[in-house]
Formats: sequence, C-alpha cells, structure tokens
Amino acid sequence: METASGHRGEQDEQVNLDGLTVTYIFTKRCFDFTASLLGLILLSGVFLVIAILIKVDDPHGKVFYSQTRLGKAGRTFQMWKFRSMVVGADKLVDKLLKKNDVEGAMFKIKDDPRITRVGRVLRKYSLDELPQLYNVLRGDMSLVGPRPPLPREVVKYTSYDRQRLSVVPGVTGLWQISGRNDLGFAEMVALDIHYINNASFFEDLKILLKTVIVVVHATGAY
Repeated sequence: METASGHRGEQDEQVNLDGLTVTYIFTKRCFDFTASLLGLILLSGVFLVIAILIKVDDPHGKVFYSQTRLGKAGRTFQMWKFRSMVVGADKLVDKLLKKNDVEGAMFKIKDDPRITRVGRVLRKYSLDELPQLYNVLRGDMSLVGPRPPLPREVVKYTSYDRQRLSVVPGVTGLWQISGRNDLGFAEMVALDIHYINNASFFEDLKILLKTVIVVVHATGAY
C-alpha cells in the first residue's frame, strides 16, 4: 500500500528499539548535558555577536525565536533559535505553501522571502540553531537525533512517518550529513529510522564530526 510520503509501507524499514540500551541512553544523556553546557559557556561571545547583528539588521524584532515542536512520543516543547526571519513570518506560511520545494509533510523554500539579510548567513552555516544547546541542556533534545517536527507537519504523518518520534529529537542527525534540504521528506524519514535502528554512541560521535564538515561547507543549507 502506498503511503502519503511516497513509500511502499510493506517494504519500509520499521523501527526496532532493542538497540537503545539503558547504558547507551544514560551515556548519551551525560554527554549531551556536559557538551551543551560547555558549548553555551564557550560560545557565549558568539551568541553576543550574533545578537548584536540581528538587532542592527532589524531593531524592532527579537533576537531569539521559539517555536512549538514535537519531541519523543509527540511531547510538545519550545525549540529555540536565533531569529532569521522577518517579524510575523509564521503568519505568512499559508500564502507560501504553494512554493514549497520539499515533497511530503515538510515545508522548505530555497529562496524564502521571509529570511533577513543576517538570517541568510546564519542559516547558511546553521548558526541560527546554536540556541538549541539550551534545549539539549534541558533534555528536550539531544545533540544527535531526528529533527523535531512542527505539529502541523505531524498531522500529515502516516503511521510509518510517526516512527521518527520514537526517540528524543536532535540538533543534528543522519539527514543533515546526508544532504539536508537537498533530500526529500521520504528520504529524511528513512534516514531517521535507519539511525534509530543503528544508534550507538560511536555513531553519534561520527555524525557530530561529519556535521562540522557539512556546516563549514554549507552543504544543502537554505
């Protein structure tokens, strides 16, 4: 049977959580907490510079932007980012849906008119994602895992797609190092499920190291 995301359900890889041992989950959380805390401290100067640039570019807008996302088992939380769009950008989504460049339950536009001048640079190098270190510190997110979706996206999910919500979402993941926005929604879901089924601390470290390379080269960023 054909699913909404373009997969044939019977042939798709299904989530198997047997590999998510207590030892792995505990080690992952300890690493996330320590790394995010150190990151917030060491990058405080970078945060300040970015905040100043955002305010200079758009004095009337806020520096930070929060958005409701869904985490493990569909739990809602506020995900934080540096604001990279004009004020009121969320209200313009409905008018831009027809320009969506990604098939499936995800919304992305290569030349999004809502993005500010500073925002384009922040997005190109994923600097707008840095405040999510706070989400990692809180435990809402992990450094590595599937990206947390919007509630309006999950409404369109099939039962196969919802398997992405089996684990704590991440700042980066297999999707980001495999092409990011150059990949479609169906490919992202498949990569997320493959990550969950093969998750290990060593694999997480590999993804983090590859993420640095992808960010430096701005691969698939928009």
